[in-house]
Amino acid sequence: MVKIDIKTPSKSYSVYIGNNVLDSLSLHLQSTHYTKLLIITDETVGKLHLEELQSAIPQSYETFIYVVPPGEKAKQFAIYEASLSFALEKGLDRKSCIIALGGGSVGDLAGFVAATYMRGIPFIQVPTTILAHDSAVGGKTGINHPLGKNMIGSFHQPEAVIYQTEFLKTLPQSEIRSGFAEAVKHALIADVSLLEFLMSNVIDLHSIKDEHLIYFLQRGIEIKANIVSQDERESGIRAFLNFGHTLGHVIESSAGYGKVSHGEAVMTGMIYALYLSKEVLDLEFNITEFELWIKKLGYSLEIPDGFDFNNAFTSMTRDKKSYSNQPRFVLLDKVGEPLVKELDKELLEKVYTTFLSSTELKK
Repeated sequence: MVKIDIKTPSKSYSVYIGNNVLDSLSLHLQSTHYTKLLIITDETVGKLHLEELQSAIPQSYETFIYVVPPGEKAKQFAIYEASLSFALEKGLDRKSCIIALGGGSVGDLAGFVAATYMRGIPFIQVPTTILAHDSAVGGKTGINHPLGKNMIGSFHQPEAVIYQTEFLKTLPQSEIRSGFAEAVKHALIADVSLLEFLMSNVIDLHSIKDEHLIYFLQRGIEIKANIVSQDERESGIRAFLNFGHTLGHVIESSAGYGKVSHGEAVMTGMIYALYLSKEVLDLEFNITEFELWIKKLGYSLEIPDGFDFNNAFTSMTRDKKSYSNQPRFVLLDKVGEPLVKELDKELLEKVYTTFLSSTELKK
């Protein structure tokens, strides 16, 4: 088992990573008296892992289950409201606890329900995807709005993160690609040696070795923990964690939430950000070699049908990093040295055109 301590101004907690770490959940629940528990999971994950999670909960606890739709469909106003109504109907109080069992979408929804129910109650993250190694740590919670991804939410740190890596063995390839993109992001913004490790050792997402998986999950969480400890509410360097997300979120929303996975969209967004970095900062990086590796791993790097740059630019101005309707992008001066820079529409469109032709993206 690997244990990583997260320290932020508002709360300190631990992340437990390993093949069998549900014992850590049992110990936490035994040592902390919550009045009631509410497990929020989705239809897919519930069928696979709910029974095992329930076996780790002490029998003394009154526990309720609420099942939501899978993926981004969970992050809707209607589902958020229904989750709150269920909690009220079951009599949860301020000393109750919500357990998020699922991927990033379930974690975001359940965390936001916990953050806003009676002005905030405890919650625990039990992630079941690779993608959630990023989203489960750091306290960002929220739901989507038709005009932008994750636009409605709050910062609410969990009590603990229980990362049972055995759960990851049931993931489909699309989810593995989605999650691995965030591992690549952490390497690009913070650790050139991690990027070299990934490019040398991960050549087939169908057969990632267990020790390699745990290593890059641990390293990714350590990178995020270091950033979050310095900037919990994204007033400064935490924005670096959005590398690739400015265009990525636009791709997700323009395709329709859930039609392009978060990681696939972010991977395309990261390559665009690399082209911007080369244009604006003279980044020395072999983008062609990087793209070849990514494509061998199965990333399609597609732009959705009907994607229009002018509409995309308008969406970029709504990005949470933007000020006064001026898009701000996370770029790389070097691998491991990110910065945030305001960019105008003319430059963004020029590089976008180059990016499309160079990467032979489908439209």
